[in-house]
Amino acid sequence: MNQLATLPTRKDEDFRYSDLDALAGVWPVAREEIVVAAGASEAMQVCELGDGNVARHLAVNVEPGASFDLRLLNAGPAFGRIAVDVTLKQGAQFTLGAAQLGAGSQTLEIVTEVTHAGPDATSRQMVRSVLAGHATGTYLGRIVVARGADGTDADLSVRAMLLERTATANARPELEIFADDVKAAHGCAVGELDAAGLFYLQSRGLPPPIAKRLMLQAFIAEAFTGAPDEEAMSEAALARLEALL
Repeated sequence: MNQLATLPTRKDEDFRYSDLDALAGVWPVAREEIVVAAGASEAMQVCELGDGNVARHLAVNVEPGASFDLRLLNAGPAFGRIAVDVTLKQGAQFTLGAAQLGAGSQTLEIVTEVTHAGPDATSRQMVRSVLAGHATGTYLGRIVVARGADGTDADLSVRAMLLERTATANARPELEIFADDVKAAHGCAVGELDAAGLFYLQSRGLPPPIAKRLMLQAFIAEAFTGAPDEEAMSEAALARLEALL
């Protein structure tokens, strides 16, 4: 993912579903460089909950034997875009847990590219979106396994929940593998709340709004499980969820 000198168009794959008018107001987007030193362990939380349009671009370099835990909550602005580039060296580890919560006419985007540049690196990515109204939620993700990056272990899970048929979810998980002895997988699903699950909770005496809220809370919580600041991230997400419902 390259930082483009001029405003992108829809011909640029990473901006295919973007709100280009909103993007123009925050362009160009500065790269935020993050280096995790060899053997170190670092974590970062990003919560975009305020007003206005927001676009961020994180460029993360994880050195040999280091680990980086990144949690994202993209829920506040009318237009919110978070792009993340990660390069993993030998034996490095990367964890991403992200949630997008949109309503009204919001456009929310998370775009990731994780490059396994050295052998025996591990990456785990989990992205969850809940969308209502006419909101659009997009996740574009690419895992690249470079030549010589044998022993790679990469996993990507993308799921979106549409609370109304007028909402839109876009997803594009990709794998590019140029090495042998690699374990890599991705999964993607877009749907609505499970009717059988709702019926089960209601049959146990829960009113429909509470049953719906509980199912959505469990769905979102998956993105923040195991985070260093799990409680704070979950509380912020649940507060935004209340506003959606």
